[in-house]
Amino acid sequence: MTGTLTPSRTAAPARVRAVSPLRTELRRGLGPWTGAAVAVVVLVAMYGKAPVWQARWTDTTGLLHVAVGLLGGPLALAAGCWQGGRDRRRGTVELWESVPRSPLRRLLVAVAPSALWPVAGALFADAVCLLATRPYVSGGRPYLELLAADAVALASLGALGHLVGRLVPWRLAPPLLGVVGYVGLGIGTYAGGWARWLGPAVEYGWPWGRPVWWFAPVSSAWAAGLALAALLAYGARTARPRAFALVPLAVAVAAAGLILRLPADEGPWRPDPSLIRPVCDGGTPQVCATALDRKLLPALSEALAPINARLRGLPGAPARWAVGPLDPRPGDVQLLDPSADSVRGRIERADLYRNFAVMQLFSDTCRPGDLAGPNAERAMTVNAAVIEWLAPTPDGFGPDVAGTQPHIDRLRAKSPAAQRDYLARYLAANTCHPDEVPIP
Repeated sequence: MTGTLTPSRTAAPARVRAVSPLRTELRRGLGPWTGAAVAVVVLVAMYGKAPVWQARWTDTTGLLHVAVGLLGGPLALAAGCWQGGRDRRRGTVELWESVPRSPLRRLLVAVAPSALWPVAGALFADAVCLLATRPYVSGGRPYLELLAADAVALASLGALGHLVGRLVPWRLAPPLLGVVGYVGLGIGTYAGGWARWLGPAVEYGWPWGRPVWWFAPVSSAWAAGLALAALLAYGARTARPRAFALVPLAVAVAAAGLILRLPADEGPWRPDPSLIRPVCDGGTPQVCATALDRKLLPALSEALAPINARLRGLPGAPARWAVGPLDPRPGDVQLLDPSADSVRGRIERADLYRNFAVMQLFSDTCRPGDLAGPNAERAMTVNAAVIEWLAPTPDGFGPDVAGTQPHIDRLRAKSPAAQRDYLARYLAANTCHPDEVPIP
């Protein structure tokens, strides 16, 4: 019996996709946990101070800068140090050296988790805080370039920590490096002078300012140049490749030179005219704030409304309440930055803010020798009584005003017309001359 022979078909071998060594390194070890730790630590620190930063982009960016640098930086150093000593602890150094790749390439792959995962955690925290600020902010913009420079500094700290872990075969090196990093970054935060702007955790920011355009890229070059120079010097086996480490080192030195030329106090911040522009309500006296606090203007007007009702139409009353660094005009009463008294677009203690405003209204600048004579103490008591009558001091704030009560009682006992007449006479008096101060 004969049959037909059918040629057999050999199945083609399945293509196996090679796993990238970089992807493997990023998914294993301490890297993902480091990123999560940085995100949690920064978010917890920001959450505890939410009323301080959740209304202005500059405040948000500035506090994120401190939290990422001062808290995330030591974490990146310690985690990178532990990651860098992993092969020495496992006894796999010779195995890695047998891999057919250059030492520098192997080093860059091994350093990647120490540098990138802290950055991922910090950027996640940045995004959450920026989204939380967006509903309440009035003007300006988030300074994303500064947050990017913070990310570069964090990656550089992680890479430097990795190198320390390779060089120091000691299990206590990671926590000690983290502690030393925290202390060093903290000292740099509170240090004065020009060198403070080199630190990755120094507190910066003026609400009505913006950074000079070159500060973020130059700061990135300073941090990245140091880390890259150290990586090249360590990863190269021969003298010629190691000489290339001088290039990023020179870039870092040049960047540091530019940063050191910044003014010691202002640093990279310059006034932004678009944020200082006045925005006023239609009241009398007017309440004027900067464009930065435009959303806060209704709350400011409401807080000052009881005082305005008594001052309206009186000679000597202020022309406007100037809230923030507005250009002074005749008849202005300057009030300070309202951010300390506001939370998410509202005045938290309107009674305290009114009391402060009346104190500013009656705070004449006296010359040496004024407020002297037999009537000086009485004049100061009357001044405190008028302030207490117009805007009572909340309980627990300010000095004891028990001695002013007789004057306050007489003011309250007057008719509305008599009260306005007395207030007009008091506004017209020079409170630096005790004899001119009218007695209720």
